[in-house]
Amino acid sequence: MATHNLNGQCHCGNVQVEIELPRAPATYNPRACDCDFCRKHGASYVSDPNGSFRIQIKDNDLLSLYRQGSGIAECLLCRKCGVLLAVVYRHEGRVYATANIMAIDGGPHFGEEKSVSPKLLSAEDKVGRWKENWFANVTVNVARA
Repeated sequence: MATHNLNGQCHCGNVQVEIELPRAPATYNPRACDCDFCRKHGASYVSDPNGSFRIQIKDNDLLSLYRQGSGIAECLLCRKCGVLLAVVYRHEGRVYATANIMAIDGGPHFGEEKSVSPKLLSAEDKVGRWKENWFANVTVNVARA
């Protein structure tokens, strides 16, 4: 089975992402979160529990983790250029994540966006949905100085 590899980064290049999808990008419908934070960033997310997501950070001091809403997931932003790259959830040593399609280079053609309302879900329902839909093979690497 062919995989589809996508790359991206924040505007200044401090944080780079590599995504491996088991299906063609056009078969994914990015999720446009309707919370105020994501709307203000124009964020829309893609993930696949059968794919993989690698995050490479050059300078960890320039990474900002922001918890909003229920506070159980972290939004990853570059502190230098302000780009929102991903949202991660950490549980029992495992990392789940979803990628903001706006940080993917080359504008891969995804399917039509669909609006989602996680703020209407309980914390337990959010976590269940994340574990079911987000990347489960997630690697976060920080470059050593």
